[in-house]
Amino acid sequence: MSRSLSLFAIGLVFGGGLGFLVAAGNGITLDGHDHGDHGHGQASPAETMAHEHSATVDIAAGDSAPSLEIALTPDPMAGWNLHVMPQNFRFAPEHASSKDIAGEGHAHVYVNGTKIGRLYGNWMHIGALPDGEVEVKVSLNSNSHNGITVAGQPVEASVTVTVE
Repeated sequence: MSRSLSLFAIGLVFGGGLGFLVAAGNGITLDGHDHGDHGHGQASPAETMAHEHSATVDIAAGDSAPSLEIALTPDPMAGWNLHVMPQNFRFAPEHASSKDIAGEGHAHVYVNGTKIGRLYGNWMHIGALPDGEVEVKVSLNSNSHNGITVAGQPVEASVTVTVE
């Protein structure tokens, strides 16, 4: 019996690793969908549009419209600390990938134009950045991952640092 369990455990480890390698080689990421397949598999056109990263949720300008400020500071040990300070916006990880609710969602973080992850709170540690001029950008996104705009302008902020 213990030999069977041992073989089963070994099979799970190697099978999981092989599955991960096959998925990564085919453009599948760990954020819940396949960025290599812009049709997202067998999704209907309506489902595809609902998760189109270039789509937006536009909000009228005014005192209650969301806005965003960010700060990037060197971490005393290593890397960088990103402080994200939205106004009129609430991080709602419990509603990620669900229907939009006005004034809530998550952020996307980019380094030199490449998305490095989602953000569900005000702080994020970023590891080593490449040498030279580096742009860190944060955009606010709705629960359904659409970019949030105010009067057609993306709600985003960026900072450029020089890394030596």
